[in-house]
Amino acid sequence: MKKLIISSCLLLATLSTSPLRAQESVEVVITENGTERQDTIDLPRSMTYPLDSLLNDWKAKTYIDPGKDCNTSHENPLFSDSVYIDRLSRMPVIIEMPYNEIVRKFIDMYATRLRNHVSFMLSACNFYMPIFEKALDAYDLPLELKYLPIIESALNPSAVSRAGAAGLWQFMLRTGKLYGLESNSLVDERRDPIKATWAAARYLKDLYAIYNDWNLVIAAYNCGPGNINKAVRRAGGKTDYWAIYNFLPRETRGYVPAFIAVNYIMSYYCKHNICPMETNIPEATDTVLVSRNLHFEQVTDICHVPMDELKSLNPQYKRNIIPGNSKPQTLRLPIDAISAFIDNQDTIYAHRQAELFKNRRVVAVSDTKPRAVAGKGKPTLYKIRRGDTLGQIAERFHVRTRDLRLWNGIVGNRITAGKTLKIYNN
Repeated sequence: MKKLIISSCLLLATLSTSPLRAQESVEVVITENGTERQDTIDLPRSMTYPLDSLLNDWKAKTYIDPGKDCNTSHENPLFSDSVYIDRLSRMPVIIEMPYNEIVRKFIDMYATRLRNHVSFMLSACNFYMPIFEKALDAYDLPLELKYLPIIESALNPSAVSRAGAAGLWQFMLRTGKLYGLESNSLVDERRDPIKATWAAARYLKDLYAIYNDWNLVIAAYNCGPGNINKAVRRAGGKTDYWAIYNFLPRETRGYVPAFIAVNYIMSYYCKHNICPMETNIPEATDTVLVSRNLHFEQVTDICHVPMDELKSLNPQYKRNIIPGNSKPQTLRLPIDAISAFIDNQDTIYAHRQAELFKNRRVVAVSDTKPRAVAGKGKPTLYKIRRGDTLGQIAERFHVRTRDLRLWNGIVGNRITAGKTLKIYNN
């Protein structure tokens, strides 16, 4: 297995968590040519989420029972480095999964401090892995990339990073738009598990076309191609993740080791006495096309689908409003509510419309200034002088400029000295 090399020197690292920053970073002691120095790696944000926040999602609350976790043991067996090396080497993967002390420490974190998180994510995989695998397979990408959202969001569909990345795949706003994910005041398709997954597959394929190295692709997905290119230049043109490791942002230094560790723990969780939380099979769902503005409350009132369920099935709609008037949109519903929606569409759209769409009402505006009518009454004739403007003439006769244009067939503001204007004082 490949060892971690920095500037052609072997990197030996030990990680320890600081009591004050245990949830955010780990300290790394690097031995280089017999000299030790300390470095800090920021943990991927997903490793800092409280378990309660993950269990608060509607799908988790409805289909996962954390109280029935098949008696997951609190004890994590200890294994030698040779066991980890052997297990990683036997995993049926395309992406290189090297082993070193940093990878070992990330495995230890998932197997000890985060073992209950792993138990949850093993269950949550039932919701999302079929979606991930279908898109990755369609683009002929390594299926082990399906665990990337665990590093990105811990399979929390509502995750939003400090930098503004959103959804399971943590797309930034600009990158999401580049890959066809709509974002506006009402819709954020970065939160749509299906659309975001297909966008992520296209993005990963494009990154691989640039770097032709999956570890660099994974790192670039985390910190952006610009930071990877900068690190490559600083490393003298080397294009190996471990060779540019020292020049990467702190979080990205732990990102690839965390990805390797997640692939390991999701494959060998049984060896560490971890069981998935008990999961019920989610109800079947399907989509309907919405071609008019629709509020979730209209659907809940008529189709009797709970609001929490609607929000969970359609996380891309930020304000519970589907802007169908702008373009056709999709609404995901439980399969047994599809017929009710189709059969009662006119009733649903009309229900409480004036109340729920106040900002869409049509209002009349009255003109408080009386409008002069051309040709009524006897006009005053005024001969235009050099230097006159329409505005000055209108002010002098206490009329509006647009009425002067109407009375005299003038387009724009250009007038000619010597011409005569008709002015009505009705």
